[in-house]
Order: sequence, then C-alpha cells, then structure tokens
Amino acid sequence: MSLTLDAPVFTLEPLSPVLGAAVSGLDLRQPLPAETKRAVYDAFIRYHVLCFRNQHLDPDQQIAFTEQFGTLERHMASNRGTFNPLVHIVSNLGADGKPSGKVASTGWHSDKSFRAQPSLATILHAQVMPPEGGETCFASMIAAYDALAEREKAEVDNIRVVHSWEMSRARMGAKATPEEIADAPPLTHPLVRIIPETGRKALFMGEHAAYFENQPMDEGRARLDALTAHAVEERFVYRHKWRMGDMLMWDNRCLLHRANPNFDAALHPRVLHRTCLRGSAPA
Repeated sequence: MSLTLDAPVFTLEPLSPVLGAAVSGLDLRQPLPAETKRAVYDAFIRYHVLCFRNQHLDPDQQIAFTEQFGTLERHMASNRGTFNPLVHIVSNLGADGKPSGKVASTGWHSDKSFRAQPSLATILHAQVMPPEGGETCFASMIAAYDALAEREKAEVDNIRVVHSWEMSRARMGAKATPEEIADAPPLTHPLVRIIPETGRKALFMGEHAAYFENQPMDEGRARLDALTAHAVEERFVYRHKWRMGDMLMWDNRCLLHRANPNFDAALHPRVLHRTCLRGSAPA
C-alpha cells in the first residue's frame, strides 16, 4: 500500500494478520509535512504498531520527531538517560558498559499505565541489537477484548483496576524508592477503555495493574492474571524481529508489550532509545 500526497510517498506493508505495519520511504530526521503527519497517524491508529525502516536519528532528532505528535512524557527518575531526561536508554549494559546478562521489561505491560494520563505512544529506536532474538512482542488488547464471551465483556466493562508502580516493582523483586512512590502513587483506571478515534474497546492492564478496586486483593490479582493469560495468547501476538535502523511507534492504549530475553544477554548488547508521548485519562 503506497500513499501519494503533496509530500513524499511512503509505503505501508502489514507485518502480521493481527497488528503492525512497516513504513518505508520516510526520513524521520526531517519534519513531516502536515498531510504526511496525518497519514502516519491514521496508519498508527489502524495498525497499532508502525515500524519505520532505515532510520538513523540521534536523541535530539528522536525527540523532535516524537513532539510532532504530542507532548513528551518524562520517565521515572531511575529510568532516565544520561544525556537527556526525555530519552530513556533501554539497555542490558552494566555500569562498566558491558552486557550484564539481565534484560529488563520482560513482563507484559503498557507503558506508564500507573500515570493519571498514561502514555499514548512509545517510540523505540534500535541502536545496538543482538544477532538473533531480543524481539519486542506485542499483544492486541482490542482483539483480546473482542474474543471474550458477551457475559465476560459485560462483567469487565464495569471493573476498575488499581495501577501501582510500587507493587509492580515489588513483584519483579525490586523496591521502589520513596521518590518514585511519591512521584507515582497508586491510582485507578477502567479495565476496559475506549479508543476515541475508533470507538473500539480494549483491555487496559499489564504488570503495573495490581488488583481490582473494591474486591479482595488476592481475588482481583488472580482474575487479572487469568485475563492476562487470555490476552497474550498467540492469536493476539506479533513479535517484532528488529533490524538495525528500525524505529517502532506503538499505541499503549490498546497493546501490551514485552522484551523477549531469548538471546545471550551476557554476551550480546541490546541498546535502544525510548521516547514516550503523554496520553489522556482512560475512559
């Protein structure tokens, strides 16, 4: 599929039956003309994940690209890059600059769901990747919701979920700092949110979702785990195999994602630059 506008042409190629499209023909170091920007955003809404091929942006250029679509979201204090607080370095490198053997963000999540205005989009740009593995995996929460029985849809439509950075850190065996807890106190969001551009319903959960509001914590946690197991079944999932120069832009409102640790993280570096766009309160 090619789009011909007053601006340069770009090409869209679907990446899987459920979600994702590759975008070719754009140089994102340059500002997008208005019509091109609208077409890119329309493709983002349609495909949920866009992969811009053959991009080579420095951090300032990535920030400039991201800002064309909204307001940049700050990162947690512990996750900020060393050169710009608006760019998060996603890396398996240790303090010595060598592969540490550890891979972060391997649990299914939606970025910054613990914020009152969770992220609209994440932009992730490959810098150094392992020769094999290290994919980023995505699960469609629209498709997962649509696949529920009508009785289950009616039930989850009325549930609110407590999202907690502190509790998600604890489940990963880490401890949130007092600064982080003050910066991101627990809050609630609807379990099912509506995507305003399309009116479609999507499950909104992930590892930052702690338990159901107004239900016993253990019971709500178990129900969330069961719902997540349904939502990340293979029929809803796309695994992105990175190429150097890839830059992904995805919709956090209707996707869960995770890093795949299926490579030797003690031998091969995996480094990406991340920016996030602030979204709106789920409804």
